[in-house]
Amino acid sequence: MASVTSVYARAFADVVFNQRLDPSLTLQEAKSLVSLVAGARDLREVWETPSIPAEQKRAVLDAIAAREGISKPVRNFMAVLIDHRRVPFLGPIVKELEHELDRRLGFAEAEITSSRELSDGERRELESEVGKLTGKKVRARYSRDESVLGGATVRVGSTIYDGSVRGQLERIREAISS
Repeated sequence: MASVTSVYARAFADVVFNQRLDPSLTLQEAKSLVSLVAGARDLREVWETPSIPAEQKRAVLDAIAAREGISKPVRNFMAVLIDHRRVPFLGPIVKELEHELDRRLGFAEAEITSSRELSDGERRELESEVGKLTGKKVRARYSRDESVLGGATVRVGSTIYDGSVRGQLERIREAISS
């Protein structure tokens, strides 16, 4: 499945950049389709049933695109997924598209966990520091975990920066035991 999602995501990211589309607007439209398909079992069944002619499936898509204000490139992307029977992969493809667009735009996605809610100033400062470490602009998602005790842990891709009190205590314990 990973290769299917990445192939379609990269191809659509190429369209976004080649046609100079607004990446955030395009992604927002794609996500709205994901929500629509996830919440409409009948629609999924129509688009996934091989016995229904492709023209009828695209007619349903055209009606939805007109009603929802979906742009032609996003509509065409969805038509390709319908024609190639990839509708079940829509959610993962759009998630991968988001990562691909971020990568091409020079963004790093950071998951920041702290023991308490951080103020706006603390968030900006932390994102700035992570940006200096990665050399990229940062899109951060924040969560709370009281077991961190203090400080924060930051995950960017597979790299973890541990500035938590819990992490410091672990390092001290390891140093003492060795």
